[in-house]
Amino acid sequence: MWDRPATLNLISEVLMLFAAVALGYALVVWFLSRPLFPLREVVVLTPPAQVTTAQLEYVARTAIRGNFFSVDLEQVRGVFEKLPWVRRAEVRRRWPDVLELRLEEHQAAAYWTVSESGESQLVNRYGEVFIAASNADIPAFSGPQGSAAYIQSRHREFERVLEPLGRRLVSLALSARQAWQLRLDDGLVIVLGRDHEKAPTDQRLARFVHAWPNARDSVGVQVAVADLRYPSGFALTPVGDLKATKGKQ
Repeated sequence: MWDRPATLNLISEVLMLFAAVALGYALVVWFLSRPLFPLREVVVLTPPAQVTTAQLEYVARTAIRGNFFSVDLEQVRGVFEKLPWVRRAEVRRRWPDVLELRLEEHQAAAYWTVSESGESQLVNRYGEVFIAASNADIPAFSGPQGSAAYIQSRHREFERVLEPLGRRLVSLALSARQAWQLRLDDGLVIVLGRDHEKAPTDQRLARFVHAWPNARDSVGVQVAVADLRYPSGFALTPVGDLKATKGKQ
């Protein structure tokens, strides 16, 4: 090879080209990392409803590192999404010194309690569980871990069935044995039990809704619990006598 000048010249040119590219890349990285393109502003394009200005300012001060070119947008987005009410965040650069921020906030649809641990959380309108503080007038769900979305869908079904009563379903619980218990806004507890092929829960609930107005007027006492775990009827427990509600679930 040493007696082939053309080959040596080609290898030399290739090496010089690689060296020039590496040097150019290093210079670009060095140049972009200089404090020549500082970020001066974070513009929130979606006015937040639950997230506070103080929370946004704190994240902006602590999570944004680097200048306009070197800032890690994915890392910044991830930190904003850790805020309690933030479901999704989008971060973009805007020349010459601005970061634009779009936030999608959770919309709380129900309180959520995991029956195994008693841990309290919230459920959004997509059936997703998140942790935040709220005093909203929304239903309360409880059930096994991972069942929040299913309970939310059944809540909508049960509310449609209960609509003729003019009552609101404020609490819905699903036990580990897949038994349902409902509470209405007037305090009435409906023990619905488990789904059975011969007596589905929605069928038993619809039958109760049809019969309840007359039954309520005829019993002459305030009813605390309606037990619908019977294939062809239901049992009523007056206020102050809850022994009959204990038993199978």
